[in-house]
Amino acid sequence: MPTIYLDLRTIYAQVPAGSLAFGFGHPTLFNTQTLATSGGAAFPVGLPAAKSLNMDFPLTVDVTESASLYAGVSGSSTSFGSAGFSSFQITSWNIGFQADLYEQNGGTFPTVTLQSTITKSIPDGPLSTTSFNNILEFDYALDSDETRGFLGGFQYTRTDVDGALGRINPNTIAYVGGYYQWPNNWKFTGRVGVQSFEGAQLLNLASIQPFAQPIVRIDLDRVDDNDNRLFGVTAEIMWVPKPAYQLTFRTPLYAVKN
Repeated sequence: MPTIYLDLRTIYAQVPAGSLAFGFGHPTLFNTQTLATSGGAAFPVGLPAAKSLNMDFPLTVDVTESASLYAGVSGSSTSFGSAGFSSFQITSWNIGFQADLYEQNGGTFPTVTLQSTITKSIPDGPLSTTSFNNILEFDYALDSDETRGFLGGFQYTRTDVDGALGRINPNTIAYVGGYYQWPNNWKFTGRVGVQSFEGAQLLNLASIQPFAQPIVRIDLDRVDDNDNRLFGVTAEIMWVPKPAYQLTFRTPLYAVKN
């Protein structure tokens, strides 16, 4: 039987004025559909600072130890400037997979993992978007149990605005990192890299300028003896070019666990 679970993720994010934030694994911390429902024309001097509370509900099936499929929806509540938070609503759906293209298994060459996700904002509108996110990661384990090792990889995100009222250019991240798992099954993972965003133009807002800035992500996970995640927390800082912050709690709900 494959492992089946709802990979529930709760995300809190802060983004400075005049910026869109991408980060690891997310098309944007708040998607452009939020601008459409809030009225993009209400921001004549550009995007104000924003806070968002997001929840992701991807149903995940670990078909094998090296391949997973997932699909689900995401909801968000967003605050622009000094305004209060909007009502929580479903804002996108996503579908994707993660697979090991090559496994190290004690050999010389690292494990190579590919993750691809398609995210579509809902409902349709002049600023609704479709995002394509691809991550290629290399994992070189230093022991046979794969409890410590080095990481390196690339992430490429393309976001298409469905209407003709905006344009979001690609975002690329190159990073290195490492991980260590203690005998009590707590696992620490760190990544540091450079994020390059090629800019955007939305409605009558001021252009969001391109940048190439640092990005840092730290993960602390609790797993069981079979490497099933029991709990996880992720802290992320990205300069866009001013700092944006993201804190994620992962609390998977298992239907079948091997």
